[in-house]
Amino acid sequence: MKIYIKNMVCIRCQMLVKDELEKHGLAYSDVKIGEANIIGTVSEEILKKLDISLKRAGLELMSSRKRILVEKISNAIIELVHYTDEQIKVNLSDFLSEKLSYDYTYMANLFTEEKGTTIEKFYLKHRTERVKELLMYDELTLSEIAYKMHYSSVAHLSNQFKKITGLTPSHFKILKNVKRNTLENL
Repeated sequence: MKIYIKNMVCIRCQMLVKDELEKHGLAYSDVKIGEANIIGTVSEEILKKLDISLKRAGLELMSSRKRILVEKISNAIIELVHYTDEQIKVNLSDFLSEKLSYDYTYMANLFTEEKGTTIEKFYLKHRTERVKELLMYDELTLSEIAYKMHYSSVAHLSNQFKKITGLTPSHFKILKNVKRNTLENL
């Protein structure tokens, strides 16, 4: 039985879900960002108790097919931006359509309806947040960050960064104490 979990966006979330599944006596085959495969069937009562436990940690079980798809879109973007260095070979719309096996227009409309923002803006916010993270680490030059994040140039990265944050990357780097957003709050 597959369950879908909202706001599950990092490795720590996966560890927390594994712990909660074990506490509720549920065996699982795997736990990935946004979902878990439970071995066998689970009673509604156990699912409700699991949901209560997950909500305490800021997570939540999902049952609506539309909400599940929106969460899958979010998780695919988060994985792409924050957890892989691979550049997609096609544009974002084709990548998401291929990965999730849905028409992009349908996904885009559903995403905007549910999240109140477009897929593209969500993607750009996450790219910007990842650039902030890399700037704060202070291990890479701006050119290396632009290359790593697959920007066509440093100027492109800088323009997009300034449009979203109101700061240039170098000004952001000077203001080391600028608060970053958590992934689930983007």
